[in-house]
Amino acid sequence: MKIYNNLSEFKKLANAIVTIGTFDGVHFGHQKIIKQLVQKAKADNGESVILTFFPHPRMIIDPENQDLKMINTINEKAEILNRLGVDHLIITPFTRDFSNQLPEDYIKNILVDNIGTKHIIIGYDHRFGKDRSGNLNVLKTAGTHFGFTVEEIMEQDIHDVAVSSTKIRQALLAGDVELANDYLGYPFSIFGRVIKGDKIGRTIGFPTANIFVEEIYKLIPGDGIYAVTVEMSSEFEVEPSEAGIHQAPSSEPKTTYQGMAYIGQRPTINGMTRNIEVNIFDFNREIYGQDIKMNFLKFLRHDVKFTGLEALTVQLQKDKEATLAYFSG
Repeated sequence: MKIYNNLSEFKKLANAIVTIGTFDGVHFGHQKIIKQLVQKAKADNGESVILTFFPHPRMIIDPENQDLKMINTINEKAEILNRLGVDHLIITPFTRDFSNQLPEDYIKNILVDNIGTKHIIIGYDHRFGKDRSGNLNVLKTAGTHFGFTVEEIMEQDIHDVAVSSTKIRQALLAGDVELANDYLGYPFSIFGRVIKGDKIGRTIGFPTANIFVEEIYKLIPGDGIYAVTVEMSSEFEVEPSEAGIHQAPSSEPKTTYQGMAYIGQRPTINGMTRNIEVNIFDFNREIYGQDIKMNFLKFLRHDVKFTGLEALTVQLQKDKEATLAYFSG
């Protein structure tokens, strides 16, 4: 899949089969549309194109609302779309000027002149252009003039899936990663860099990797303990450094480990900040500076305050046993 960070990078195609949307989560409902897109492109000897937006339009239209968090970062979204067989992904910077285009200008300048759209697959409720005044009928009318066809994803087809990004966000915030994963069709994940912590976990026999997530818009699940798998480069080597920060290679292969993740403010030690930590089983390497991926599989328990480190240690051992029981299945 080819990725373009701006429409100006894209070279007009002879036969572009297009769909448009934010596709946060790329859940089962989205996948239905995207699979239809890919199949149509193959059947018509065309090329599949997804036009998506970053930042999310609601972040620009309603900047005061800081509550909206994304299921996927833009890189995570691209990785999933690549697996689904999409040919081209155009990531358009979303601005107020962009949102204020007249629907007719949007269609001519972007869909026709820039992309070369010959067929567009769109949801029944898709809106675009100034004041969201563009809709399916506007597209169909323009299609007869510019020579492209419009295929509607019917309301019933979408509702049959009974999936929405909002439902997934709600499930994740409640810690219900199993329900979220059912909706997504794949495990929800967090990608971040291992940073130095205060190493309290080492003193009680449960060393953890502290994860820093750079994208502040990334949704983090509700506080608690989770069974996870951890993916990291098997070629990572730590070289001595005063800073202790190292860059992981981006090349494969990857190695996957089992572990248990913690999200919370560490109330037992009166923590002041929300942490993301993972205890990786059967693992004893120093990995400061490495980028790792955590796949969330099962919620084990809520975060609670214990009487001290001894009580916390007893509970962590129970958590580990519960996690191992989950993986042994």
